[in-house]
Amino acid sequence: MRFEMHLPSEILKSYVQAFAIQENANESTYKVLPGTSLVIGFQFKGKLSYLENGHEIPLETFGITGLQNSYRIFKNTPETGTVLVFFKEGGAAAFFKNPLHELFRESVSLDNFMLRSELLLLEERLCEASTDQKKIGVVEQFLIARMNPGSTDQLVVAALSIIHKNKGTIRIKDLADQLHISQSPLEKRFRQAVGASPKKFASIVRLKNVIEQQREIETLTRLGYEAGYYDQAHFIKEFRTFTGEPPEKYFKKK
Repeated sequence: MRFEMHLPSEILKSYVQAFAIQENANESTYKVLPGTSLVIGFQFKGKLSYLENGHEIPLETFGITGLQNSYRIFKNTPETGTVLVFFKEGGAAAFFKNPLHELFRESVSLDNFMLRSELLLLEERLCEASTDQKKIGVVEQFLIARMNPGSTDQLVVAALSIIHKNKGTIRIKDLADQLHISQSPLEKRFRQAVGASPKKFASIVRLKNVIEQQREIETLTRLGYEAGYYDQAHFIKEFRTFTGEPPEKYFKKK
């Protein structure tokens, strides 16, 4: 597999974390853990699918995947190529009018958000682009044409910062109190901009921090405790949902 990251242009860097070109010459399957932002995939060759409950579910040629709270297994056909757009947390809201929490745990076609004629033109331009940089340039122009720069909700930006500062362990009531807003409107604004409720988002941040901090903490019991899991069975259950494996087995591979 070839996977190369590229930084966005100046005009998009407030909303897009990175672009990536992913190419697979051979058929393969691979696991992807949940992240904290939405991802768009523009396939310029081959086909991708994901496996769920024993079924293979095809992904659209141009599609967006919302936040996930559990791992996914992807499968590609031989000679597959995709341009991936990794948004910053809350960044996708600048390009979509729909409340983004409707995409939680979903992967849907971009047909749901824009004209088919726009996508056909984009597909044609991607096929004509002969280099990685040209392909990314095509996608950047597509995004810039749809961008609404004034759509960033600063309250949500502040909420994201607090959640990360607390490594996902903060209670949502305490989060609302720190932001001087009641819990209900905070949750509504957060869901619309980020793609999940504050509680679900904090859970993703919490488990990502567990994985990142594992080498610094001696025992799994201590690791769970440091992440705010006072019930070891609950920690193991949530970790297994997130990664597909219990902590001991997962970390042995690292």
